Amino acid sequence: MSSRSWLAGVAWRAARRGLAVRAAASVRQLRASSGGPGAEEAAPCYGHWAAAAALAVTVIAAEHYNEKRFFKAALLGNVQELEKQIQSLETVVGSGGGGGGEEEGSAADRRHTLGWTALMAAAANDRAPCVRALLARGARPDARDRYPGAAAAAARHGLHALDILQRREEEFCPSMNARASYLGWTALHYAALGDSADSTRALLAGGADPTARDHAGRRAIHYARDASPTRELLVEAAKDWERAAAAAAAEERRRFPLEQRLKRYLVGQRAAINAVAAAVRRKENGWSDEDHPLVFLFLGSSGVGKTELGKQLARYLHGDQPGAFIRLDMSEYGERHEVAKLIGAPPGYVGHESGGLLTRALQKRPDAVVLLDEVDKAHPDVLTVLLQLFDEGRLTDGKGKLIECKDAVFVMTSNLAADEIAQYGMQLRREAERPPAGLAPTVSAPDAPAVTAPDDQPAPEVQVSRQFKDQVVRPILKRHFGRDEFLGRINEMVYFLPFSRAELLELVQLELGRWAERARARHGIDLAWEGGVLGALADGYDVHYGARSIQHEVERRVVNRLAAAAERGELPRGAGVRLEARGGRLALAVRRPPDGNYKPLDAE
Repeated sequence: MSSRSWLAGVAWRAARRGLAVRAAASVRQLRASSGGPGAEEAAPCYGHWAAAAALAVTVIAAEHYNEKRFFKAALLGNVQELEKQIQSLETVVGSGGGGGGEEEGSAADRRHTLGWTALMAAAANDRAPCVRALLARGARPDARDRYPGAAAAAARHGLHALDILQRREEEFCPSMNARASYLGWTALHYAALGDSADSTRALLAGGADPTARDHAGRRAIHYARDASPTRELLVEAAKDWERAAAAAAAEERRRFPLEQRLKRYLVGQRAAINAVAAAVRRKENGWSDEDHPLVFLFLGSSGVGKTELGKQLARYLHGDQPGAFIRLDMSEYGERHEVAKLIGAPPGYVGHESGGLLTRALQKRPDAVVLLDEVDKAHPDVLTVLLQLFDEGRLTDGKGKLIECKDAVFVMTSNLAADEIAQYGMQLRREAERPPAGLAPTVSAPDAPAVTAPDDQPAPEVQVSRQFKDQVVRPILKRHFGRDEFLGRINEMVYFLPFSRAELLELVQLELGRWAERARARHGIDLAWEGGVLGALADGYDVHYGARSIQHEVERRVVNRLAAAAERGELPRGAGVRLEARGGRLALAVRRPPDGNYKPLDAE
């Protein structure tokens, strides 16, 4: 009998006798030896034994683990029972039986069926020894609770709400409102609410983030009592954490300036990027008026990157934190009564208790980036509300509550004067690309290779003149908004110009690249193209629709034909497609496996 067969037999016999730990050790030895020489030949001898032994180990260990006992031990502070349950879970994991959730990295992070962890239960009940024991076992201090409240949990799990309330009371904490939602709470939130200084100290020592926010946008300190040791611990920890985060962010900004980050996501618009980056840099480094929020007005045609720049600005300032980016389509606020939808209905009106979309969002994140899309379509009464917001950095909601948002950044977009800006931008582009006077244009032989500018020589940057801003754009804005005080609250009016030829080629390259990835992922087709294809597709650029016209051109001239060819069965999985340009027209050539040659498919 081989050593592998012997190990399989030992594991099986130990499992039958209830010796789960011994059986699990034998299974692990068996798995470790399965990769050696002769493993494939020996597999039939011990494969079924090993699988059966692993299954038996899993069943036995699972019988030892009891969810109610595990979380009850955390509630009551029974460290010994916690250790016993964790050992049972580790036996399941070690034998290949699984046992964690999709995020859990250790047995100590095992989630309750209703969403919380043992560390949260220990913190909520002021069981500091259990908190330290769980952290030592690898429990993550910043794991988030998934308990949505009794009613939502009952609907999700198909149980009665009373059953949910009873389980929350018996297996989590009897003194907390089980009807409320605790989504996004960490163990530190629970320790703060329970006023547990010892648990708070242990969690902070274990690496808990005192600046973490729950789904309502609140930190743990929001739930701490005033003038308590717990609050003092959280205040000091938050200061240290924020200082370290600020130092790391400053170093990151020095290494990768905002301009460099934004250029990774936007094509062209260097003047707009530089203007936004300069204003944000002033605010971040303390060289701006701290009593007023930062306000931008993005002007230009559709599809030139106005909305995308606002999104990337929010990502730069706040990462992917929930609620840090607020987008409002101002075309939905074209009527006078829709002011209530923005700030909340006054007392006595329907919807008074729910508040307004903007005020609720700013109450959660006073430092958010707020994108007010197509602000020119909003009613003048809405603009009056925004006037107060931009002037004082504060807003009173329908309930009379004052919301401070001086740290927010407001980005308004508008298509006002879009035609004038587009025509002026095209004129600037032509003047910038015109060869200097006195130099004859370069003439290349028909068979000479094309000469391209080096990558480190970008197209010349064009600037909008002060005369154009004052004499053309500002009268249009003043005529529409009807008030100088509104325009006077705007820190920067940022102009987005039409794309240059080089930028159009880059847009086409990016769009074709996206479709090539989709073709490969969805259909197993390799899509390639010649250099002339970029110029042929760039000719479909419409200055009034910006990058969207390039997207439509690629869909019309390339994607539509690929879809039609696939429908006819001419693009089997594993095929290759090459786009070719002939006199401004596009042609498709297909290489079907196992043939190695491209054959013309059709003409455009």
